[in-house]
Amino acid sequence: MGANVSSPEQRFQVTHFRSRKPWTPQPEVYPFKVNSPCIVEIKNMNQWKSRLNALNDTNKLLVIEFTAKWCGPCKSLEPKLEELAAKYTDVEFVKIDVDVLMSVWMEYNLNTLPAIVFMKRGREVDRVVGVKVDEVERKLHKYTQSFF
Repeated sequence: MGANVSSPEQRFQVTHFRSRKPWTPQPEVYPFKVNSPCIVEIKNMNQWKSRLNALNDTNKLLVIEFTAKWCGPCKSLEPKLEELAAKYTDVEFVKIDVDVLMSVWMEYNLNTLPAIVFMKRGREVDRVVGVKVDEVERKLHKYTQSFF
């Protein structure tokens, strides 16, 4: 009589199927941490000066990542730097948003993002401009092996 289901068992299966909750998408899981404890985000000038002064008298390498929230290449470099920071645990990694601390960016005479500046004993020893992960890693290896 107009019903497409011929037995009560089949009717239960159809009803059961229709009563399930609808599928909802799950958030993507990334293989890296978005807020890595390995890279310290510098949020003001006092934090920057104290971090820089603390490392002036040590032989520890300081890697400064100059970035901006609106910078696409910076965003693509971020997960790779997170991996390098996790690998080179004896190196101090900091991130500076140029929109927050423009004066620091200008102090280093930079005009392109992303930019990575390598410092040792309070002075700049090298820099990488652009998304050049292999070059960053080569320089990390070079300056963590050298003692000057």
